[in-house]
Amino acid sequence: MGKITGFKEEGRETPARRPVEERLRDWNEVYKEWPDSHARMQASRCMDCGIPFCTSGCPLGNLIPDWNDLVYRGEWKQAIAQLHATNNFPEFTGRICPAPCEPACTLTINRDAVTIEMIEQKISEKAWSNGWIKPEPPQHRTGKKVAIVGSGPAGLAAAQQLNRAGHSVTVFERDEYIGGLLTLGIPDFKMEKSVVERRLDQMRAEGVAFRVNTNVGVDISTEELKAQFDAIAVTGGSTVPRDLPVEGRDLKGIHFAMEYLVQQNRRGRGQEFSPEETITAEGKNVVIVGGGDTGADCLGTSHRQGANITTQIEILDRPIDPLTSEERQLDNPSFVWPEYPNVFRMTAAHEEGDNRAFDVMTTEFVGDDDGNVRELKAVRIEWKVWEEGGRPAPEAIEGSEFSIKADLVLLAMGFLHPQHDGLLDELGVNYDERGNVAIDENMMTSLDGVFSCGDMQRGQSLVVHAIADGRACARFIDEWMMGTSNLPGVKRYFRQLITV
Repeated sequence: MGKITGFKEEGRETPARRPVEERLRDWNEVYKEWPDSHARMQASRCMDCGIPFCTSGCPLGNLIPDWNDLVYRGEWKQAIAQLHATNNFPEFTGRICPAPCEPACTLTINRDAVTIEMIEQKISEKAWSNGWIKPEPPQHRTGKKVAIVGSGPAGLAAAQQLNRAGHSVTVFERDEYIGGLLTLGIPDFKMEKSVVERRLDQMRAEGVAFRVNTNVGVDISTEELKAQFDAIAVTGGSTVPRDLPVEGRDLKGIHFAMEYLVQQNRRGRGQEFSPEETITAEGKNVVIVGGGDTGADCLGTSHRQGANITTQIEILDRPIDPLTSEERQLDNPSFVWPEYPNVFRMTAAHEEGDNRAFDVMTTEFVGDDDGNVRELKAVRIEWKVWEEGGRPAPEAIEGSEFSIKADLVLLAMGFLHPQHDGLLDELGVNYDERGNVAIDENMMTSLDGVFSCGDMQRGQSLVVHAIADGRACARFIDEWMMGTSNLPGVKRYFRQLITV
């Protein structure tokens, strides 16, 4: 490494966020531009640890020490080449990945981790601004055709890799925009849509074809698809949301989080909705049920829409605060380095207004005479641990009932599995015990020539997993069609390999 004492001399630093009062007036990304000198100083903290656990922590196997060293030396063009060697879309992961590489950093044993995610974003932005990222069309075409169904990060990664291998690739998307949740689910203040569009422009120039407003299984049959293409990859998302079946659930003003976030992203692109269709937090008391990233996205969106007050409730325990707590829970991976830690986090959205409550279970929604939600009733719980073992269960604390004013309720409790009716049922693929698409060791479904990857196969997960799955799936498809493949491999990162 260029500066072997950097981790001793420099502390961790991230780019500054724009002032809250400024960013709440727009939908632009929250971070200020990071000076090159600051990024280089942070890259110098990479400590040449011998065994780069950060690389193991990254599902893509990113060559993190290599491009950290290149950044420290000011060799930015070489850094983007190293970054692209394992990651098709570092501008996405540099913004919306929770960075499992960072808690795996050897420095976290007794110091703050290297600022890996923000360095990754800096490399990609410098490369885009300097024109170093150009279309890379294949020199020869194989004559093989591949259909990618779903245009999220898994589908896009698979499409770009297969196209570069020389196959003719068509990506089918049932919505009006390419990108899946990158485009319609992630708020602009986390990732502006121009970031996605410039990458799509590169892929179009490379020869990837995109077909929007095409719901495979409805607008085009799966039999037609199988007749027209040599291989198919189903790469959609985990789109069936977890519901909250309590009394009053059918009241007006209760929505799934994705209904809310997708509509706002469409409005941001100029679409208009009638007053009856519009879901807005403006002037309302908002309650978000769910404490994860999607809940935080709803929180930041409600702030920008002008909510009166927003409360976020979570049924699970409040994680420990790594900055203030001395408590060490044996079942908490934050103390089993290099695993990803379960700790209390303050996102940019929470910085703008944090009103969270943990160990809270919703019991009922109460409405007015017109059928609009006006109140959420809840009870505080504690998690009971069974003597005989097994998963802890929530138990209501007697006398702890309370209510929260609610004109808008957003359910952000995660997803169960992909939508079965339509594409998947028409194809006739097998499902695993969680309702996801089952695959074999080559990522092929129960149907010959039909592959699957991303959340549709894995279940609800991270953008970095999706890209890794897409790259791996592309190599398996290439091998299946051609007998061999020159595409790079991806280390297997599945929680469980389910064979069909």
